[in-house]
Amino acid sequence: MLENIKSPSDIKNLSQKDLELLAGEIREKIISVVGNNGGHLASNLGVVELTIALHRVFNSPDDAIVWDVSHQCYAHKLLTGRYNQFETLRQKDGLSGFTNKNESQHDYFINGHSSTSISSALGLLTAWDLDNKKNKVVAVIGDGALTGGMAFEGLCNAGQLNKNLIVILNDNQMSIDHNTGSISRYLSSLTMTHKYQSFRYRIDRGIEHLVYKIPSFGKGVTKFVYRFKRSLKGLLLTNNLFTDLGFEYAGPFDGHDEQSLEKVLKRVKSLNKPVVVHVVTKKGKGFEPAEENPELFHGIGPFDNNSNQQKKLSFTDAFSKIIVEQAEINKKIVGITAAMAQGTGLSAFAKQFPDRFFDVGIAEEHAVTFASGLAAGGKLPVVCIYSTFLQRSYDQIIHDIVLQNLSCIFMLDRAGAVPHDGATHQGIFDISMLRPIPNIVILSPCSKNDLELCFKWAENANKAVAIRYPKLICPDEPDVEDYSKDVQIGKGLLIKNKSLPQNQNANILIVSTGGMFTEVMQAIKMAEENQLFCDLYSLRFIKPLDENYFFSLCENYESIIFVEDGIETGGISQYLQSILSENKKQKSIVMAFKENFYSHGSRNQVLEEAGLSPLDIFNKIKEVSEK
Repeated sequence: MLENIKSPSDIKNLSQKDLELLAGEIREKIISVVGNNGGHLASNLGVVELTIALHRVFNSPDDAIVWDVSHQCYAHKLLTGRYNQFETLRQKDGLSGFTNKNESQHDYFINGHSSTSISSALGLLTAWDLDNKKNKVVAVIGDGALTGGMAFEGLCNAGQLNKNLIVILNDNQMSIDHNTGSISRYLSSLTMTHKYQSFRYRIDRGIEHLVYKIPSFGKGVTKFVYRFKRSLKGLLLTNNLFTDLGFEYAGPFDGHDEQSLEKVLKRVKSLNKPVVVHVVTKKGKGFEPAEENPELFHGIGPFDNNSNQQKKLSFTDAFSKIIVEQAEINKKIVGITAAMAQGTGLSAFAKQFPDRFFDVGIAEEHAVTFASGLAAGGKLPVVCIYSTFLQRSYDQIIHDIVLQNLSCIFMLDRAGAVPHDGATHQGIFDISMLRPIPNIVILSPCSKNDLELCFKWAENANKAVAIRYPKLICPDEPDVEDYSKDVQIGKGLLIKNKSLPQNQNANILIVSTGGMFTEVMQAIKMAEENQLFCDLYSLRFIKPLDENYFFSLCENYESIIFVEDGIETGGISQYLQSILSENKKQKSIVMAFKENFYSHGSRNQVLEEAGLSPLDIFNKIKEVSEK
């Protein structure tokens, strides 16, 4: 049945029995494709019935469905004409793992970050209202995304504007409102009926019209009537945060009862004010391993459907081990994450030190300022956030941590090229973003041992330290004597080429951020096979950098190749090339991400698009050798 669905209109006349079969087919397809390609599994399995109901009641793309984060949009993609492409999910030149307005008219935004749907949906609805366009706008947001402050900013503004924004609260973890049961459902159902809304509107307008005609007492009586109505509503109906913000509230409803959801959404569709529809769903619905461990199956690499084991391990595991070991020694260490304990490697720490672990929800700004308070109180906060999400907390890093001269360690996971998640998740801006901040230290370890040494050094740095590392299997350890020495501020790791003939030195130095170590070593190996020999200087310190030591190294080489897994503009490579050209005569080339947004694909495909693959680096080695 699913392969014949070319647009949402194809499901509008299906029987309830067919809809149940369709939901099963959607789940089978999602499990199969995510098993092969990786992706967000549990969240997508949880919203299948909700997605079907939305597309049966609303008329996409004339009506807009805005998915928050959009890591639950796979069923939406399958119902909007993308079945034949679904096998390409998260693959190079294939379907995005998130909504993408360049992919389909049914996707209104490119969205991969959290807590944005209410604000963007409200803006879209307001634009339509200004053009007298009467179509509906629906924002679908999860209970996790609702912890982001931006979501509440959107809710406040929506209540103030009083437009007919429809917010679907997908509650797949906890109950937000304790007033569950038949009475609550009855009251919600009653308040959503068109007759009730029309009656209440006429009564409200009639009372206001009457009291304003009373001489001298109009305004005072109006305030009394308003307070009386609020008090009466509080006695008869369930009040909660949403009603206080000016929304109607309906729910909670069973998010897997498609037929009932349709009835609710049809009632909601006729309203003329903002409404929150609270639905309760189960993450991983229909796939037992994901139901039992939704956090593991939230964002997962390719897995074997028989063993349910991931095929790939993240570089993150090294950090997970290090922080647990160091926290045993250093009792001041506390761990902070923004709803990403598993993804950032903090799960083991949380289990070992539950009283020293803080998951603040999807609130990166709060995470950083919360860390400033912990630091002021004598603790050593370790804030673990993906590089792409750290962008949200830029002001807090400057104002609340560095300006206050507080000790804090930022562990920037997924720095550099990030496979399969696309433009919204590439961790390529952190170096250029952090470098201008005074007094912050930026470290870029190249291996597990290097990461451990950097973390131990950061513990005693007495300032803000950012440690960035890629989503990558830990490479083999480089053979360098510097591992036996204390970390020296500003200095990196010089890795001499040991394949050179006796009494011969390399004439090319590759200067690289730690996240590119694997690709650079592959390129060096390729060069050796062509009798071209390079040494590598791995920039353990991106900031501060011992420039005198760096210049002294460069004097021994004819050519310098800079390789950086960050954006070129404002990066460390561009800076080093500029000061090198002022003082030295060596030829130099910068290889970094250009000012662009890079699509999804494997790590190597992302690097190929950026001109940073091992082959690209090898070609640059050949180029400078021939000059």
